[in-house]
Amino acid sequence: MNHMEKQNHTAISEVTEFILMGITNNPGLQVPFFGIFFLIYLVTVIGNLGIIILTHLDSKLHTPMYFFLRHLSITDLGYSTVIGPKMMVNFVVPQNTISYNWCATQLAVFDIFIITELFILSAMAYDRYVAICKLLLYVVIMAEKVCWVLVLAPYLYSTFVSLFLTIKLFKLSFCGSNIINYFYCDCLPLISMLCSDTRELELIILISAGCNLLSSLLIVLISYPFIPVVILRMKSTEGRYKVFSTSSSHLTVVVVFYGTLLFIYLQPKSSHTFDIDKMASVFYTLVIPMLNPLIYSLRNKEVKDALKRTLTIGCKNST
Repeated sequence: MNHMEKQNHTAISEVTEFILMGITNNPGLQVPFFGIFFLIYLVTVIGNLGIIILTHLDSKLHTPMYFFLRHLSITDLGYSTVIGPKMMVNFVVPQNTISYNWCATQLAVFDIFIITELFILSAMAYDRYVAICKLLLYVVIMAEKVCWVLVLAPYLYSTFVSLFLTIKLFKLSFCGSNIINYFYCDCLPLISMLCSDTRELELIILISAGCNLLSSLLIVLISYPFIPVVILRMKSTEGRYKVFSTSSSHLTVVVVFYGTLLFIYLQPKSSHTFDIDKMASVFYTLVIPMLNPLIYSLRNKEVKDALKRTLTIGCKNST
């Protein structure tokens, strides 16, 4: 082992914790930001738990579309929870530390949920395509077993990819400062702290992110162009509105989610500025999980009707 390798080995053995810098160092913004993000996270938890419980309890929502929506809420709740509470700690403590092992765990769990969400969104797009364009075959194509495969496969795949990337990253040597100029443990800020050669790791992350984003987005892009054609052919105004409402809600979520991820992960390293990345990351880690249940519930008559039925039954049972 040469001198440099000894230094790297010593450096990595000495790193037992990291310091998360958070979103801002401005003391005047700490309390307002805590209030804002606490409210965002509260709405996220209530909204996504509401969707999960509602789609489970109401028998009229036991369809493939709401099956996928339930798992979209699970992933939204998952990655916002692994990020949100720890981020809010940064606003109320002088120094927000995170242990070496918990940093690796946070990165791994976050990646599992975020990658899974990509493919659940593409499964939802495929479901809408089949429901609108292949209506007579819908029950056969979107059978319960198929739906479970379309959900479990992304969970298993994302777990493998996440663990592989996390282990590979944390096996490399950290040197110098242990301060992460970010509000959670993410690949990009952690790579900038490595003193090992990171070219191979950066290439793997770029290929992985590119394949995950583009392959799942491709399914959406193939599925959706057929839907407007079918909508325009519909004679029923009510049916046209119902189909348009569910499809436009999903398309809104897709555009916002994929747009933000493509902006962060597929731009060249030289173009990265952590301040801009922070704002974009706040949007997709905390704001989007809050917006998703609102978009699907406020624009969806079936969800609103199911909520009314559930609340009515709850009131009757209580009396």
